[in-house]
Amino acid sequence: MKRIRYIKPTPNPEVAPEIQAYLQAHAAQDVEIDVVCVSSGPKHLESVYYEALAGPEILRLVREAEAEGIDGVIIGCFYDPVLNAAREICQRMVVTGPAQSAMQLAGMLGRSFSIIIGHDKWRLIMDENVHKHGLQHKLASFRSVGLGVLDFHKDPEDTVVRMRQAVKLAIEEDLAEVIVLGCTMQFGFYKELQASYGVPVIDAMLAALKYAELLAEVRNQSGWYTSKITSFKSPNPQEMLDWGL
Repeated sequence: MKRIRYIKPTPNPEVAPEIQAYLQAHAAQDVEIDVVCVSSGPKHLESVYYEALAGPEILRLVREAEAEGIDGVIIGCFYDPVLNAAREICQRMVVTGPAQSAMQLAGMLGRSFSIIIGHDKWRLIMDENVHKHGLQHKLASFRSVGLGVLDFHKDPEDTVVRMRQAVKLAIEEDLAEVIVLGCTMQFGFYKELQASYGVPVIDAMLAALKYAELLAEVRNQSGWYTSKITSFKSPNPQEMLDWGL
């Protein structure tokens, strides 16, 4: 049995059971899911400042997960906050981010993809991530639905209407062949949109789960995991101890 932990980088424990049930329903038979939330901080990470504030708590939970023997961790925000830092401090535990996972998957399923976002402000970090992962040539567009992270599940019918409009424009005007839902809190909507438009609609939360499952499996079977030789070489343990880190 492999254990995968979903770290929600905001203190919203009321949604943890729903997320846990959703992930477990889509997990492989040999995978057990649990969900933890940071203990304090902003309720969403839509601002760059909020993302920076969440970083230390996310990394604390990453270190705790590896100490517990967890096989893989998902950092549950499409900004992929502190993803590289998390991989750097881990020895063998795999760490995935929704944006990288979803975009890599979308890039394999079509020649172009559009990302459905809540507000145009999100483009700053998301566009940087597209370039960081080398997928700018695959990006057809960003399409905004005018909703914040905390709004997607308040009125699901309204959310679907807004998403339909954005997806239609992305396909017809931007020539997107794949749609990426650019927020983990857009979970649960992909099937209806996919059935309506006949293109792959990537649920970023599930994409991160499937990549975590894959990476944990290839680590166990083939010994492949994050290289620690240069880029993701862990900090000096004695140095961290001396500095109280």
